[in-house]
Amino acid sequence: MNRLLFDRSTGNLTPRNFARTQTAQLIHSIQFAPRLRFNSGESEAAFIDDVQTEGSRLRASQQEEANQSRVWAHQSGVNALAIDIESRLLISGGVDSTIKLWDLDESIPWAKHTLKPSKVVSRTSLTHKFGISQLTFYPFDSGAFLSGSYDHHLKLYATDTMTVSADFDLNSIIYTHALSPIASHLLVACATQHPAVRLVDLRSGSSTHSLAGHHGALLSLSWSPTRENILASGGIDGTVRLWDVRKSSGALGTLDMEDSTGITGTDGMGQSARSRDSGKAHSAAVNGLQWTGDGYYLISAGHDDRVRVWDIANGANTLASFGPTLKNRHLSNLPMIISPNGYTSSIEALLFYPNAKELLMFELYEGRLLKRLKVPGPNVAAVRSRRGERTIKSRVTGLVWRGQVGGLLSSHTDGQIRAWLPRGLDDEELDREEEDTLRRNNDDESEGIRKRRKALDDVFRDLTRQKITFG
Repeated sequence: MNRLLFDRSTGNLTPRNFARTQTAQLIHSIQFAPRLRFNSGESEAAFIDDVQTEGSRLRASQQEEANQSRVWAHQSGVNALAIDIESRLLISGGVDSTIKLWDLDESIPWAKHTLKPSKVVSRTSLTHKFGISQLTFYPFDSGAFLSGSYDHHLKLYATDTMTVSADFDLNSIIYTHALSPIASHLLVACATQHPAVRLVDLRSGSSTHSLAGHHGALLSLSWSPTRENILASGGIDGTVRLWDVRKSSGALGTLDMEDSTGITGTDGMGQSARSRDSGKAHSAAVNGLQWTGDGYYLISAGHDDRVRVWDIANGANTLASFGPTLKNRHLSNLPMIISPNGYTSSIEALLFYPNAKELLMFELYEGRLLKRLKVPGPNVAAVRSRRGERTIKSRVTGLVWRGQVGGLLSSHTDGQIRAWLPRGLDDEELDREEEDTLRRNNDDESEGIRKRRKALDDVFRDLTRQKITFG
């Protein structure tokens, strides 16, 4: 840091590069932040810890994780997260169909704080009947948000009153939906059990048309951040298709994992006479899609445990390898986060990938693993359901980026919302305290081992001193 300040003061480092370098360091230092918790005040449920090996005991750190796991945002489990454009409001959707609004401005930086929901949408005859599958704020204003559910309904809510403004019955399970971050057309793309992308117009209140081409259910959608009419979709047939929503004649083209050179003479968006109409992006279902901020690359994730980076200029597979550590098997949209454009160098973009009980940080364009962030808490937990308690395997269901370097927020099936924040000075003090505690525990443990060893030595000496005769 002192070196950076010196270079900036001498003019060797421009203010923009200084900000990028400092921001990149903060992003790389992101870690789990137990000081910020989300608690809706629900009563305690049973707790199931990992299977312990015989003779093992729960250490102090594990006991602390156990205590933290008794705080819930949704005791039945959290299915979805969304954050507004100002990174001030957070909404969460539960397995029990409830929706909760959290004011992130109430949190105290670098201090322990437990947030309470400011507003709650409970289950009524006007709200969703089944679990929430996806939540999305209106991209230009936090005054409204959309919720999709397994009850086949897409609902528009007013944030101030948390009441339903519009309701669309799509007659099919909604796995995810997406709003364009830049468009003025107010079209909501919906991925459902139906093999066609459903487009709902919020302005007219009707389903305008469908984009047919997939074979089987759709699991993922993502709008281009630079071209308001371009949409990418992924389905259980393993294909990723690109669409111009102004046309209903068919897809602009598909992405082929076997093609690493791309199609010459096209920009990947169908702006030429040639385009690819066959090929698979993954050998299994595609349940994750995310564009880079500049719109030049598209990232896809599939049930074949692969992440692929596509050059949209020609539709080529860049062959970035993310290694054998990826796990992806759930029939739901996979939340991936790419570090926002401009915060780091364009050639050093980062990908945050939810992988079972951890978050993985990758260098995006090469697939190099930079960091593993372990999710605390048990692998198996008990959550509330309408029929009582049930046990589930904990996994990440939602992931959002907060502000410039505000870190990440993640939702989990164990009912918790967890914060991942850049490392600060207070964290160093906490680390020193933990090291002191661990050192004292190790000293106590070593003293106990020495006492047991001495007792065994005394018994051995007593036995060897006795004269033994054989008759």
